[in-house]
Amino acid sequence: SKNSFSWNSMDVGPKRDLVGDLARAIRKTTPHIHFGLYYSLLEWFNPLYLIDKANDFQTNDYITRKVIPDLIDIVNDYEPDVIWSDGDWDAYDWYFNSTVFLAWLFNDSPVKDTVVVNDRWGIGVLCTHGSFYSCSDRYNPGVLQAHKWENAMTLDKLSWGYRRNTVLSDYLTIEELLETLTETISCGGNILINVGPTHDGMLPPLMEERLLQMGEWLRINGEAIYSSTPWVVQNDTLTRGVWFTSAGESVYAIVLNWPKNGLLTLAAVKSSTDTVVTMLGDSTQQKLPTAEVPQGLQINFPSRADVSSQWVWVLKMNAVSSVSKGTDEMRNKH
Repeated sequence: SKNSFSWNSMDVGPKRDLVGDLARAIRKTTPHIHFGLYYSLLEWFNPLYLIDKANDFQTNDYITRKVIPDLIDIVNDYEPDVIWSDGDWDAYDWYFNSTVFLAWLFNDSPVKDTVVVNDRWGIGVLCTHGSFYSCSDRYNPGVLQAHKWENAMTLDKLSWGYRRNTVLSDYLTIEELLETLTETISCGGNILINVGPTHDGMLPPLMEERLLQMGEWLRINGEAIYSSTPWVVQNDTLTRGVWFTSAGESVYAIVLNWPKNGLLTLAAVKSSTDTVVTMLGDSTQQKLPTAEVPQGLQINFPSRADVSSQWVWVLKMNAVSSVSKGTDEMRNKH
């Protein structure tokens, strides 16, 4: 930023536009990934900010000389698809000039037809205004929401940055990570997974392992996640460790725990004479035996040795319906 009192990567350190380098690299090598930028409205020790704060935010030199020029620059220079604002808890939106910037962003900026923003633009805006709501850190309501939302969470349960003194139990296990992913997606949310690199940009080995494990799982089960939509029911009413998504004519039951004796009963799903149930990653690709029992639809799992997923298993179900259609209206609004 040219508005940072010479404390920026063009004047010190690498003397390179690191954000520009990152934007070009992502767009060249992974064009299917949308490029977004994080911006902290709050800069704790900026002298301009400290003066405004001492004046009870009745002055806003920090905003007019630093924040708004920065935001306009990153939009014009990098044309992000997402602007993720943060650090808004000290003052109201009128101090940050949020509405002025957002009016320009959505009406006159070069990304006005494509950009989305979150909901952190001043006190009272959180979970109220934004293309999507983040509401709070690690927000995970567990039920379908009327407005698009995001779960911004961390692999390190205690920190958003790298910690030298982190112990193993501070990290999410792969099972916990996949459970969070599954619950978030089934309830119509987007998941933002934070990892904290070291000072030289390296990921701690355990964080790298978690991301690789998640990638391995998604290669097998990604059709239940990518381009999916919430189903009529999100969480099974009998077997609580099962979450649902849908895509096209298929319904996916994402099972967190392998059932005892290989028998799973779903109270939320009703079969028909044409029902076909398979498991993603099952090398035999067999149609799984099903039966209607008093508690619901019972499904016989394949041999675990034939299934490539190590954690969290996905059943693909066709020609099924929901026992309860109580959330149809909410789903259609989503």
